[in-house]
Amino acid sequence: MNPESILITGGAGFIGSNLACHLRSRYPRAVIVCMDNLYRRGSEINISRLQEMSIQFHLGDIRIPAEFPTGPFEVLIECSAEPSVLAGQDGSPDYLFQTNLVGAYHCLEKARLWNSRVIFLSTSRVYPVAPLEAHGWVEDETRFRWLEQGTAGISRQGVSEALDLRGARSLYGFTKLAAEQLIEEYRASFGLRAVINRCGVVAGPWQFGKVDQGVIALWAMAHLFNRPLSYIGYGGNGKQVRDVLHVQDLCELIALQISGFDAWDGWVGNVAGGLVQSISLQELTQLCKELGGHSISVRSDSAQRPFDLRLFVADCTHLFQRTDWRPARDLRRIVADTMAWAVEHHTLLQKIG
Repeated sequence: MNPESILITGGAGFIGSNLACHLRSRYPRAVIVCMDNLYRRGSEINISRLQEMSIQFHLGDIRIPAEFPTGPFEVLIECSAEPSVLAGQDGSPDYLFQTNLVGAYHCLEKARLWNSRVIFLSTSRVYPVAPLEAHGWVEDETRFRWLEQGTAGISRQGVSEALDLRGARSLYGFTKLAAEQLIEEYRASFGLRAVINRCGVVAGPWQFGKVDQGVIALWAMAHLFNRPLSYIGYGGNGKQVRDVLHVQDLCELIALQISGFDAWDGWVGNVAGGLVQSISLQELTQLCKELGGHSISVRSDSAQRPFDLRLFVADCTHLFQRTDWRPARDLRRIVADTMAWAVEHHTLLQKIG
């Protein structure tokens, strides 16, 4: 399909803004509207970037139905979220639930009324913590590595969609899984057409890294601008592993899903870098040192944080069986692109802090 109108919620955020710009290049005549409440610091600087590409910005909060733009829209892409795995752990979880779950409900109601196709950005955090932490592992020189030991849904290739979803996963992970289930109910009750992408770590330009979200940008900018870093938990040696996907690779996949939506309708699965694009914090430090040209001191903190993971790599076999799409940008490219962007926009980033 070649959509005439697209609404991206969370459209001034990292993924939403990059996606909007990518879709503008794919669909030059489409009306593209980015809705955002600008809650996350730094998102406001994306507004001029969007408007320069003839993308409309709409100030609105998905928690409030009256603040949605006037529809209908052919495609609704739900990128908005409170993305921190630590959200709601200290104090009230109200904003987390109102945004990630109630907000998703409001998006689905709009999609029902508008007869929109929906693409929902979920998360690998829907997978419960206990089986991930209990699975056998070994400690190599620079990283932890899973063993093959027969846990259904976990292998050396990573975590597949076959993993049993029973158990706690963090309040953040719960809200996203609950939203996934709500989408399935809307599919059954109202014939909603929807795609659910369980994204892992996504990185690249225009990401403002924080300790609890955006680790690649956090690490890259710390090496460029001499900011403090810490290896937290699991001995404080930085051997925890994640896989990483370049934001432009994600945008290209979503564009494919839009153009061939009927074939993707009903899809629920992992969208990530996979084992070949996995990296430990210790290895990331070395890569940032190579690309940035100098090293910084990284503190060691062995204290464990709630819902942290020793290892998470997504097995994307299910995805690769249905499409020729593959991540085209490796880890070196991801970090290099992030650093180049940070250097170019250093003055702007200093204002954000």
